[in-house]
Amino acid sequence: MDHLEFYNLREHPFSNAVDTRYFYNSIQHAEALVRLKYAVDTMKGLAVVVGSLGTGKTTLARRMLNELDESKYEAALLVVIHKSVNADWMMKKIALQLGIENASENKLEILGQLYRRFVELHNAGRKTVILMDEAQMLQSREIMEEFRGLLNMEGPDGKLITLIFFGLPELDNTLALDEPLKQRVAVKYKLIGFDENVTRDYINHRLSVAGCEEPIFTPEAIAAIHHYSQGIPRLINTICDNAIFEGALLRQKPVSREIIDQVSLSLDLKPAG
Repeated sequence: MDHLEFYNLREHPFSNAVDTRYFYNSIQHAEALVRLKYAVDTMKGLAVVVGSLGTGKTTLARRMLNELDESKYEAALLVVIHKSVNADWMMKKIALQLGIENASENKLEILGQLYRRFVELHNAGRKTVILMDEAQMLQSREIMEEFRGLLNMEGPDGKLITLIFFGLPELDNTLALDEPLKQRVAVKYKLIGFDENVTRDYINHRLSVAGCEEPIFTPEAIAAIHHYSQGIPRLINTICDNAIFEGALLRQKPVSREIIDQVSLSLDLKPAG
C-alpha cells in the first residue's frame, strides 16, 4: 500500500508543479487578481507583482492568464529562463506570441509590426496583455528601454498594451535600469507568506482537491508546518509531501507534529522566530 492509498488520496496533493486546479484563492491572491484586472481593463500600462521565493507568483500568473477571456483579450505569458535574453529576442518572442507571422529581424520593422498588431486588436475590441514571469532576470537596460517604447504606443483611448511583470523583490532593481519605465508602474502588489489560519485553509484546500475525506494532519502538525514554512506555499507543499510519505511508512493517522519536526529538520528548515 503506497502513501496515497494509505491516506485515501486520488493524487499527490502537494506537488510543486503548477496546476491551476490547486489554486488557492487566498485573500492576498484574490486582491492581487482584482488589482491586475483593474490595470488591464483600464489599460494602465505597467503592473508589477513581487514576492520572495515560493510565494505563488507563477501560479498567480497562470491564473491571471486563464481568467482573461480570449474574446476580449489577446494575452500571452512569457517565462524568462536565463539572464542572457537580449532585446531583439524579446521583441521577436512577443511578436510571435501575439500571432505576428514572419516577425522581422530588424528592430524598427518589428516595432512597426507590433504597433500594427496592437491597433488591429484594439479595433477588434480586444486588449493586448503580456505577462512576464521571472522578470527580475531581464537585467538589461536595453530591454527595459524597449518595454518603455511599447508603453509609448497609444491609441485614441489610451495605451495599446498592458505589461504585467512577476518577479522576486530584485525586480525593483531591474526596473530601475530605466528610471522612466520604473516611474510608469501604475499598479504594484507584494505577495507575502500566509498567516497560520490561511496556512491551515491552504493545506485543507489542496487535500480536498486530491480527494481527502478525513483529517491527515493534527492541529499541532499544521501549526508546526506553518512554523517551519513561515507560510510560504512552496515550503508548505514540500513539508506536507514529505510528511505524508513518512506518515505512511510509520502507518500513522493523522500525521503528528513529531513527523513534521523530523521532516523539516531533514530539509534543513529552521523554525521561524
